[in-house]
Amino acid sequence: MGKDSKPKEAKGKGKQAGGGSDESASKGKGKAGKGDGLGTCTYVKARHILCEKQGKINEAYKKLQDGWLSNGDKVPPAEFAKIAQEYSECPSGKKGGDLGWFPRGKMAGPFQEVAFNTVVGATSAPFKSTHGYHIILSEGRKN
Repeated sequence: MGKDSKPKEAKGKGKQAGGGSDESASKGKGKAGKGDGLGTCTYVKARHILCEKQGKINEAYKKLQDGWLSNGDKVPPAEFAKIAQEYSECPSGKKGGDLGWFPRGKMAGPFQEVAFNTVVGATSAPFKSTHGYHIILSEGRKN
């Protein structure tokens, strides 16, 4: 369908700092994901937990570690959603932290950086932004 035209558009737009990596990311689309496409996609689908206090975000992260991360497992989105409902202070917490698809440039500094550089299926470590402390679960990426 339209997939063949999107990489050509991405090449035409070419971000000044990373034109070459955009081209290689287009060629390397697929499930391999050995860093290809990280930070170069246009949209990310993610869930998050937002807490004002670092202690609370650390509690949420400990639950994720105890259930999955310490075993090297990925956190299932439904389980991440339960923890988001319990801990998140963001209005999205009621929806399991679901932020849906969002474009590059919509989210503030550190949040965008972590969201666009977290491998699909992976959960970020807690980090701080201007809004508080976050944990992100990356659910998808596309151009």
